[in-house]
Amino acid sequence: MRSLPTMLVLVSCALASVSQAEDSDEVVIPQSWQDISPTGPWVATVAFETDAQSSDLRQRIDVWKILREPGRLEALITADDYRQLVAEGFDLALDPTQTRILDRLGIPLDGQSSGIPGFPCYRTVPETYATAQSIVTDHPDLASWIDVGDSWEKTQDPQAGWDLFVLRLTQSGIPGPKPSFFANFAIHAREYTTAELGTRFAEYLVDRYGTDPDVTWLLDHHEVHLMLQSNPDGRVRAEAGALWRKNTNNDICSNTDTRGVDLNRNFAFRWNCCNGASNNQCSTVFRGPAAASEPEIQSLQNYVRSIFPDQRGPDLDDPAPDDATGVAIDVHSSGRLVILPWTSISTPTANGDAFNTLGRKIAFFNNHFPLQGAFGAADGASVEFFYGELGVAGVAFELGTQFFEDCADFENDVVGVNIQALLYAAKTARAPYLLPAGPEAFDAAVSQATVTPGTPVVVTAMLDDTRFNQVNGTEPTQTIASGQAFLDVPPWDDAAVPLGMVASDGTFDEPAEGVELTIDTTDLSSGRHIVYIRGTDTDGSEGVVTAVFLEVTGPVFSDGFESGDLTAWSSTTP
Repeated sequence: MRSLPTMLVLVSCALASVSQAEDSDEVVIPQSWQDISPTGPWVATVAFETDAQSSDLRQRIDVWKILREPGRLEALITADDYRQLVAEGFDLALDPTQTRILDRLGIPLDGQSSGIPGFPCYRTVPETYATAQSIVTDHPDLASWIDVGDSWEKTQDPQAGWDLFVLRLTQSGIPGPKPSFFANFAIHAREYTTAELGTRFAEYLVDRYGTDPDVTWLLDHHEVHLMLQSNPDGRVRAEAGALWRKNTNNDICSNTDTRGVDLNRNFAFRWNCCNGASNNQCSTVFRGPAAASEPEIQSLQNYVRSIFPDQRGPDLDDPAPDDATGVAIDVHSSGRLVILPWTSISTPTANGDAFNTLGRKIAFFNNHFPLQGAFGAADGASVEFFYGELGVAGVAFELGTQFFEDCADFENDVVGVNIQALLYAAKTARAPYLLPAGPEAFDAAVSQATVTPGTPVVVTAMLDDTRFNQVNGTEPTQTIASGQAFLDVPPWDDAAVPLGMVASDGTFDEPAEGVELTIDTTDLSSGRHIVYIRGTDTDGSEGVVTAVFLEVTGPVFSDGFESGDLTAWSSTTP
């Protein structure tokens, strides 16, 4: 069996000579493709030469993604699209493998009783909401399920459509203020992988709270806000097998299967600024009749404004302050990209260097391609709103390699690495323009997890200034200058007392160093303690912390009581 790249080459060559029958508008499909519709639609790759051509194509046809190889995009095209593009001189290659997947959308697998039909690993909108509610029920101290607005259909009929919710995760027993991390998913309805990744990220955090020290400090001292379904009306249609991208606003391209607004072209900041969306109501990238015209975007924007302060001036070249707080991520598929603003123009933001550092650090975890600006302009987009209006570090993910990622690839190649990428991004929310430049601390350990008072404990960790994805540019790295530990009080607290750590090999002279410290436990109270560890490089940049638990217990007497239990002992002894 030929590999997909070989098939595409053969298809491209064949169609170059027989793309249309002689003196006819008929599109010729090779006879060997008996299961491919001769009338379309088809998935195809289209070659383009300029950014202007790419932008024009995105407004005219249903572009799924811009491929990383120069000058090619993947799109869903009709027979009319095909004829028009060939007439204009574009080179097209139909993709039979991806086209065949379209015929299976909306059809459940044999025996499938849950999940999106044909894709049991992806929860539906009702299943996603049920999971979120169960998280709140099972973890009331950590989770709240907040109704932030209504979908378009619900604004028309309270008995139809959906509420828009945010799942807020933080330890409510520890007061703030706390820096916020926000992520929204499935703003484009047919991008199956996104909402499931967000739901699994939520499960990852609550399941590990109290046992994983890094997750524990994150939820103790940060807030995580997840809009798991940003476009529920459109998503329900996509789950039934429709190739639905937009919301379902029936005032737009009314009573058709291409109605609605592209919600990721409807944000208020720089809406309709730069030819990065369409004014054709039936286009998949229709921007909407006005900035933030859609109730879904109004709800999302209002919620984001409520959790992040406005930290940036009004002019395009105004920077956010270096110590600005907050990270906001909009998760899409596919293409394996980490996209940084601006997306409407090719000019970097005034925080461009810091954005590149953050993007390359995130991309270290998910092995995606870090990119300032999308492949082709996109205005009225989420990341420009996050950063442009509020100064928040706005980032977009494009997950996976296929538009309809199969469950095996999702489970094996998408979930784990992107949970780690989200986790790292959430850790940086206190100072996303500063912390990624410093050495990351990880692999913290103690020589004994449980000790009696007076037992010395050796704390170890790794500090590494090199953990960047070094593609599409190079991120500078520095030598580790120092390591510090903080017992029970995190380093950003005014009461924190730093404890100097030493290089395990005796000298700080490399960009990656093991560090260690011996803690005297003589005066430590019984119970669990947490040790925070942070590194600093020779540029003076401090990195994201890691942590490790240490349990201290008193000596046990023959009656079973610990030395710290004398009150209980005396009250039960005649």
